Amino acid sequence: MNDTRSVSEVAPDIFRLCVADVNCYLIRSSDGLTLIDAGLPGTRRPLRRLLDSLGAQESDIDAVVLTHGHFDHVGVASHVRGQGARVLVHSRDARLARHPYSYRPASPRIPYVLTHPGGIPVIGRMAVHGALTVRGVDALGRVHDGQRVDAPGAPVALWTPGHTDGHCAFLLEDRGILLAGDALVTLDPYTGQRGPQIIARAATADTTTALRSLQALADTSAPLVLPGHGEPWREGAAAAVDAARQRGAH
Repeated sequence: MNDTRSVSEVAPDIFRLCVADVNCYLIRSSDGLTLIDAGLPGTRRPLRRLLDSLGAQESDIDAVVLTHGHFDHVGVASHVRGQGARVLVHSRDARLARHPYSYRPASPRIPYVLTHPGGIPVIGRMAVHGALTVRGVDALGRVHDGQRVDAPGAPVALWTPGHTDGHCAFLLEDRGILLAGDALVTLDPYTGQRGPQIIARAATADTTTALRSLQALADTSAPLVLPGHGEPWREGAAAAVDAARQRGAH
C-alpha cells in the first residue's frame, strides 16, 4: 500500500489503519473492540470511518493496548481514553506514553535523517498528519510479559525491549497473528528502506537489545506478522527475524 491513509482487513476481524506509514490495528472479537497502538492524530478520521462501517463508534472501543509510548503510537490514545477506553502499556513505558517525545535514541535524530534522505518523505508525511502535536496519555502499566492482556481478544504480551525499555509485541495465539509493533518493521521511517528490520538507531534506544529481542518473535512461529510500520509479512515470524538479523543495526 503506497497511499498514506488506508484501512484494510488483514485477517478476519483484524483491521489495519495506516496513516502516513504508521500502522495501528483494531481487533474485533466476541467480547468487544481493542485498538493495538493509536497511530498519529490523523488516524482519528479513518478510525471513525472504520467504526462506522462496523456499526460502532469510538465509545465502543474497550481498550487501547500500546506496544510502546513513542509519539507515533499514542496519537489518538488520549482522545479514545476520553471516550471511555482503558489505555494499557508495559510499566516501563508508562512515563514515555505520558511524555511521548522524551526519549534519547542511540543516534541523534536530525543528523541521522539528514544523512539518510530516503526517510525524509516518510518523516514529512508523518508531520503532516500530526506527528509534531501528539498529546501524551495516562496509561495503566498492566501489560506483563507472557501474560494475556485484560482486553478483548486477550492478546499475549511479549516483552521485547530495545526499541524502548517497555516495548511489547502481542500474540493472538489462536489466530497465529503477531502484532510486532516496532520490534520488527517492514518499513523504517528513518531510512525509507523496506523489508523486515529493526528500527534505525535514530529512534531506537538500544539496537543490541532490539536485535536480541527478535528471538521472542521468532519463537512464536506466527504465520502472519503485523508491524508498526510497513506492509504485513505473511511468510512467518521466523523468516522475518532471519531477514532482520541479516540486515542488522543501521
